[in-house]
Amino acid sequence: MAHQSATNPAQVTFGGSNNLASDNRALYLKLFSGEMFKGFQRDAIARDLVMKRTLKGGKSLQFIYTGRTTAEYHTPGNSILGNTDKTPPVAEKTITCDDLLISSAFVYELDEVLAHYDLRGEISRKIGYALAEKYDRLIFRAIAKGARQASPVTAASFVEPGGTQIRVGSTVNQSDAFNPTALIDAFYDAAAALDEKGVSSDGRVAVLNPRQYYELIQQVGTNGLVNRDVQGTALQSGQGIIEIAGIKIYKSMNIPFLGKYGTAYGGTTGVTAPQNTGSFVNPSIEAATAVASGSFGPQQNYGAAAAFDASCGLIFQREAAGVVEAIGPQVQVTSGDASILYQGDVIVGRLAMGADYLNPSACVELFAGTATAPTAFS
Repeated sequence: MAHQSATNPAQVTFGGSNNLASDNRALYLKLFSGEMFKGFQRDAIARDLVMKRTLKGGKSLQFIYTGRTTAEYHTPGNSILGNTDKTPPVAEKTITCDDLLISSAFVYELDEVLAHYDLRGEISRKIGYALAEKYDRLIFRAIAKGARQASPVTAASFVEPGGTQIRVGSTVNQSDAFNPTALIDAFYDAAAALDEKGVSSDGRVAVLNPRQYYELIQQVGTNGLVNRDVQGTALQSGQGIIEIAGIKIYKSMNIPFLGKYGTAYGGTTGVTAPQNTGSFVNPSIEAATAVASGSFGPQQNYGAAAAFDASCGLIFQREAAGVVEAIGPQVQVTSGDASILYQGDVIVGRLAMGADYLNPSACVELFAGTATAPTAFS
């Protein structure tokens, strides 16, 4: 038997309702869980993997190269007057600081008063992420550029090693970039090339797309890539735990990868995109060529977008690239009269840096999906 009657029901007043909402709980307080989603964050790793110098009192920094010379047996009675080839040859590489890079947001003071979470801190973090992301991308593009260059040191009858490009797999399918066996072969080929060019084994690293990295993770039991004592979170962290031929492997979403930054699935003949997983952060590579005199932007040529359509990984030693910083990554906040005038603050993240390759012989670019290596740009 029913306990309630719908005949002549009482006119209930709902304390959580209002005239603008049909929800009887519309006015009730929404409690803050204390959790904030940080968005899609990428680890910035490139800054500590290459040569970094601070720029003071100038627009660029000069790096000096010296080439090879020869040796010979002494003939008694002959005077020693120096090499007729005037070796070792000397060359220079200059890295110019790009124009100021900024990321900013205006924070209205009333919004901060009403918000029940740290609005300013969260915005500052996102600004920092944007700068770090750009920092990594420029350095990785500079290393790919170096892999396509000859040595800056030239002299008649003296050969200096340049960059290296290694094809992953043997087909024209971009899916070769994800083939763990083909990747391992490319790593050993790269290690041998670096050895043959006299590049130090200290500080050799590789940076791959996350899906490449995890393909290798799944092969550790059969290919012996890592010490079997290294397991669990350390093994899967992506922070240089795995080594192949003495090359530490990192993963990053900021390397140029098959025409995108970090995310690509091999085109129509390669790896299809994972299904039913929602949208991806899949940014295209922006053109970043040196601007004309009097304009503002990059002062180095980081390459047009199409230059990286086949690129699928980097292997390098720390001498591969250099970074000059005039202003390190920092955050500024307005105050005083400006804050009063606008009733809020502008948060500005800024960075002034430039990156370029240094020693091409320390740069290795992996490519896939084509039989022809990507062409050089300067």
